[in-house]
Amino acid sequence: MALLDPEPGKLRPRQTQGPATDRVPDERASGTPDALREDLVRLLGSRKVLHTLSDLVKYASDASPYRFVPQVVVIAENVEDVAAVLRYAHEQHREIVFRAAGTSLNGQAQGKDILVDVRRHWTGVEVLDGGNEARIRPGTTVGRANITLSRYGRLMGPDPASSSACTVGGVVANNASGMTAGVTRNSYRLLSSLTLVLPSGTIVDTAAPDADARLREAEPELCAGLLALKSEIEGDTELVARIRAKYALKNTNGYRLDAFLDNSTPVEILRGLMVGSQGTLGFIAETVFKTVSLDRLTHTALLFFPDLTAAAAAVPLFNDAGARAVEVMDGNTLRACASVDGVPADWAEIPRDTAALLVEFRAPDEAAHQAHRQAAAAVLAKLALVAPVASVTNRFVEDSATIRTYWHAREAFMTAVGKARPAGSTLITEDFAVPPARLAEACEALAELQRRHGFDAAVAGHAAHGNLHFLLAFDAARPKEVERYADFMDEFCTMVVRRFDGSLKAEHATGRNMTPFLEAEWGARATELMWRVKQTLDPAGILAPGVVLNRDPDAHLQGLKTIPTIEAVADPCIECGFCEPVCPSRDLTTTPRQRIVLRREMMRQPGGSAAMGSLLKSYGYDAVDTCAGDSACKTACPVGIDTGAMMKAFRHQRHSGREERNAARVAERFSLVESSVRTALGLADHVGDRVLGSVTSAVRKVVSADLVPEWISAIPSPARSRLPGTDHRTAVAVYYVACVNRIFAGPDGVDGPSLPEAIVEVSRRAGRPVWIPSDMAGSCCATIWHSKGYDDGNTVMANRIVERAWEWTDGGRLPLIVDASSCTLGIGQEVTPYLTAENLRKHRALTVVDSVVWAATELLPHLEVTDPIDSAVLHPTCSMRHLKDVDQLQAVAEFIARDVQVPVYAECCGFAGDRGLLHKELTKAATAHEAAEVTSGAFDAYLSANRTCEIGMQHTTGRPYQSVLLALERATRPTS
Repeated sequence: MALLDPEPGKLRPRQTQGPATDRVPDERASGTPDALREDLVRLLGSRKVLHTLSDLVKYASDASPYRFVPQVVVIAENVEDVAAVLRYAHEQHREIVFRAAGTSLNGQAQGKDILVDVRRHWTGVEVLDGGNEARIRPGTTVGRANITLSRYGRLMGPDPASSSACTVGGVVANNASGMTAGVTRNSYRLLSSLTLVLPSGTIVDTAAPDADARLREAEPELCAGLLALKSEIEGDTELVARIRAKYALKNTNGYRLDAFLDNSTPVEILRGLMVGSQGTLGFIAETVFKTVSLDRLTHTALLFFPDLTAAAAAVPLFNDAGARAVEVMDGNTLRACASVDGVPADWAEIPRDTAALLVEFRAPDEAAHQAHRQAAAAVLAKLALVAPVASVTNRFVEDSATIRTYWHAREAFMTAVGKARPAGSTLITEDFAVPPARLAEACEALAELQRRHGFDAAVAGHAAHGNLHFLLAFDAARPKEVERYADFMDEFCTMVVRRFDGSLKAEHATGRNMTPFLEAEWGARATELMWRVKQTLDPAGILAPGVVLNRDPDAHLQGLKTIPTIEAVADPCIECGFCEPVCPSRDLTTTPRQRIVLRREMMRQPGGSAAMGSLLKSYGYDAVDTCAGDSACKTACPVGIDTGAMMKAFRHQRHSGREERNAARVAERFSLVESSVRTALGLADHVGDRVLGSVTSAVRKVVSADLVPEWISAIPSPARSRLPGTDHRTAVAVYYVACVNRIFAGPDGVDGPSLPEAIVEVSRRAGRPVWIPSDMAGSCCATIWHSKGYDDGNTVMANRIVERAWEWTDGGRLPLIVDASSCTLGIGQEVTPYLTAENLRKHRALTVVDSVVWAATELLPHLEVTDPIDSAVLHPTCSMRHLKDVDQLQAVAEFIARDVQVPVYAECCGFAGDRGLLHKELTKAATAHEAAEVTSGAFDAYLSANRTCEIGMQHTTGRPYQSVLLALERATRPTS
């Protein structure tokens, strides 16, 4: 341990709620049993085996209400790894569960033995046939697959609300469908082929011309078993009719028995059976999908009705008119969505009885678009709508911003309601379907059932397909509450099956909470055939036992997770995982969800337990140190949970009083710090990178890796100490040169003006001159202290920058232009909690504008491109996403470049000020996918809008990233 490394005990909760009944026992404090760990390390290598208690606990929770702690976690990199683990499980009589995004809602991604992570190394999209098909690896999120396909005017058919986070493998394994897929655009209908690994370890590519011959040779009993099942099913006409009727509705409960009716060979049957198999029949290693048209022309409305029954009655009218999507939200859902970013605040006042339909028509061309407008207007004229609050318009719209808000609210259903649930309660998401014509009746029956059992549930769903979701909250730590939930489930399942002949799981798949009710829906004959399917493919029962088939009538009540109260900023988290794809440390240590999951486990423990000690030992590095602190998780979370803020608070918690005072002194003397760093950079220019790297590495080992930066070759030369001269009298804005641009020059080897010189010149050229104050030295946006949790230093600098900005801008008369996006965010938003009352008043009068926004709105209309760039690749920073000005970055780039690319995996680079120098492994992990995209092509310009992010991207790609405004100045220089 280095001299100044933080003490793990400083992160110990001041008071826990343990010992909880579902806490991890002390005998598991050492993690994976030695023998199991050693076996798997020998088989796969140490870096593919996660074994500490922290590793196991962070994988124990998913988006479901269940929690099972695995014995070990394997990070599989290829099909050979998967096959090897499967063979090991056979030999050692062990069980395996596959996990990708962990967004499944019924516990499919949890297991008690070997859990295999198949997300991290399983991404990638290959576009085929001009976009009509796509080869997609299973760890790719649906959202990222669609970004790629949208460039060809295509999309995937399945469109679940969790598309930004859920993976294609999980979508296929659960046959998740979503808003528009119904029963015609889901995975079962659109999956052309797949590569799978059977429980035996046999690998099958269903598209191979000789696939059936190979399978017969490798698995003769399996082939015979599948053909025997096919013959038996086809010979039972009553059963065939039942199967066809069940799949006329959305249905993901049990195995796809229609695979035996729709296919003729064992390989084709396997392809069908794998859809909706929930990881119990094999591993889906690759998919080939038929895609659907993007249909860019949309006509959308959010229509409000007096109650759920009235809304449901309108659904057939829109279905008949050709609407692509008809989504329903009840009053509880609408009220909860008032906490969602962009949603009108007055939704919180919507009466509980109110309901709304989100209706969307989509067209490929103008003729169809006009027909949709007429059809929508005709239906609208027949409806008796209400306007319960002022923001309600009940009109069809076509502007993208409003439409995004509507869909954002609908997609936030689960998280928004989860945030509003009582503290400490567990959230259950149910999903069923009835014939669409009986939707109104089903809504009434569901409401009556909820009232009778004392649940005030929220309801939303895909009304066009008769598919409803509802959320129940109860305290899983209280037996009486669990009993109430059990009684409700018994009656609910009876109602859906006997009254409506509906589907108990329309799109979320059976999972642990519906296995006891499978036979009630399908009957004994069909259920027994499903058991035989499992026996045929997985005779040893090693894959996800109990997830689809379970003879325990109380299986849905086992493993329900308690939700201990944690820090207020993160306590509303329902562990959905929407935050994970944007987290810089997702492939290095932990994600925001996992940081919360680990903290909750600490709260389950008694204060001095061995398990608590083990968790604390790992939490400092795994959770706190390797959090970029960029709060990208907040932008991805539908209700804005900021786990980065919690980690910064933990950094503050680890500081001693002396450390806080020293940080404040640095803030007070920041002018000296600036000049000293520039001097050091100048000296470093005369010393080799290798020497500097060795020296800083040695110091880090002695002092602390979280205090001493490590030298990297991408660190540039010092900026020019003299800023360009400007005239206060003619300026239309004040230009604040961020400290990073006062300290660091542009990329080495790139000639031309400095960033301040470029902004001054291009603003003058556009007739919008700016002024740089002469007393800028020693000021900063305070992000340096804020990101590290130094509250005292943060307070000093936050108040200093506001006081100076107030003077520079003549009391807010002129806008303040800031040339680094993180500094714009810092000055514009993040300083406010640390300001005095007087400075908060001054801050409210300031207009803080990012330099990219300044360029896009004030400069471009007055500039002419004289030397365009052929191609450019952009890195939008995380701060720009917070500021919502990524579109302006793209607008500036497209103004000067003929071809502009934004990588599919462009997310936070993890450099985070100096975090990438303290933990360069964070930036390497955060940018791995983006860097691969960037380096696979050749571009004339590599552009961003924050100097430290540019340094981080240059470090990982070897490409000279620079500000887009440098490129703007160069491209618009007069020709004479």
